[in-house]
Amino acid sequence: MHRHGYKGRKFGRETDQRKALLRGLICALILNHSINTTLTKAKEMRRYTEKLVTLAKKGGLANRRLIVARLDSMQAAAHLIDIVVPAIKRDSGYLRIKSIGYRKGDNAEMATIAFVDEITVAKPEVKKPAAKPVVKKEKK
Repeated sequence: MHRHGYKGRKFGRETDQRKALLRGLICALILNHSINTTLTKAKEMRRYTEKLVTLAKKGGLANRRLIVARLDSMQAAAHLIDIVVPAIKRDSGYLRIKSIGYRKGDNAEMATIAFVDEITVAKPEVKKPAAKPVVKKEKK
């Protein structure tokens, strides 16, 4: 028996568990801009993440709703559309996978997956309330 024509990796999980795993990894990547995971998981999530970034680059309400549906996280979808996509200056090949050695416990090959372009997040300045002058009461 051969495995021709079957796309995707199974990770030894059932379909719902596999989808949840990939969604969680993709959300973490979008929010943190770089994560460490096993090489096979990084290669598999690159397929889905690059398609999401392309959808976000096209823009529009329908594409925004597709992204939210596929991520199950409004925070990650908003971060992708509002912060990550404007910082990307290329048409494809948004992610880089770099091997970082082997995990100590089970010797699994580890990798870092990150966006190729530098993504900077401008943190809003928090205004501190003006300190009120302390008035000391005199004792009589």
